[in-house]
Amino acid sequence: MTAASAPPLAGRRALVTGAASGIGAALARRLAADGAAVLAVDRDEAGLAELTRATTGVEAVPCDLSDLAAVDALPAEVDVLVNNAGLQHVAPIPEFDPDRFSLILRVMLEAPFRLARRALPHMYAQGWGRVVNVSSVHGLRASPFKAAYVAAKHGLEGLSKVIALEGAAHGVTSNCLDPAYVRTPLVERQIADQARSHGIDADAVVEQVMLAPAAVKRLVEPEEVAELAAVLYGPASASITGASLSMDGGWTAH
Repeated sequence: MTAASAPPLAGRRALVTGAASGIGAALARRLAADGAAVLAVDRDEAGLAELTRATTGVEAVPCDLSDLAAVDALPAEVDVLVNNAGLQHVAPIPEFDPDRFSLILRVMLEAPFRLARRALPHMYAQGWGRVVNVSSVHGLRASPFKAAYVAAKHGLEGLSKVIALEGAAHGVTSNCLDPAYVRTPLVERQIADQARSHGIDADAVVEQVMLAPAAVKRLVEPEEVAELAAVLYGPASASITGASLSMDGGWTAH
């Protein structure tokens, strides 16, 4: 294989959080297909084992991102950092468990900060790096009953922009992907939670709540998010930074 035909991430190492299923697994597969040695981080060891059995070039790295000491012990020499891990809790603010709120922000905002803090010196030293933050339409818009998730995603959007501004002089870019509801285990659990909160059945949640603001009436597939992520580390990525790329079916067009 010639240099011109080599995969875009040949010789690079990537770290993906929340990689055992859904968007994270799709991202890990795409990064590996593009030549990266992928560190797949998740607390779901069974899901990681399934991923690594099926995908060459992916190494399982079990880690609970709510344990910040464990986050600080993850490998720092990575060229592509993908902050994807997330969790959800649906409740009105007066009933929202404060410990759950703290947990969500720890996993979805503080862990990405700590991972970037550790990875950036390596990226700076080599003059190249890509930070891809899997945000959400909820990083751009709010919905009721999701105080922690919306706060964490809005915070991730801001963190991504700061990394972009600081990293530009060092050849490092940072961007957010902002999909609407993606067909993942997390969303499946949300459907059940929303059904309880709204007092309606699961099908009605998808049609009347999840897809109501969108012009395109379908869930996003994980592989679609991975395809968009590939733009952010591929040949056309050098000048894409500080951006929030919507994949929301027209939600934010309103």
